Amino acid sequence: MKPQRLLPALLLLSLPAWADEAADICAEAEDRYVELLGQSSSAVEDAEVVLMYKYNFCPSELTVKAGTTVRWVNVDKRTSHSVLLKDGGEPESDRLFPEETVEITFLTPGPQEYLCGPHWETQNMIGMITVEP
Repeated sequence: MKPQRLLPALLLLSLPAWADEAADICAEAEDRYVELLGQSSSAVEDAEVVLMYKYNFCPSELTVKAGTTVRWVNVDKRTSHSVLLKDGGEPESDRLFPEETVEITFLTPGPQEYLCGPHWETQNMIGMITVEP
């Protein structure tokens, strides 16, 4: 077998197991969003959407232009979450119960790490938004 045929198989083997699990969870989150709101999260025109589901942010990393509003939507069935920017630029959001949202407009370029206040330590519920000029 030629080496170039092995390369894709080796790349797949080198992906961490959590990558597949995160993709599956985010697919479930999107299905739940469609079930609740009747449209895909990508159809939203006035904001970029991050879903909160099973102790994950979906997507966990997002790149936006300065001036973009990001809307976090809790699509869990029973768990509440919050959004807290690590740089302290905004106060921690109230707890978002299922189907509730919070929005933040990002004006300053650079990386903005954020987390779920009640779940970042125990569930590693952390995300990153990179704001471009």
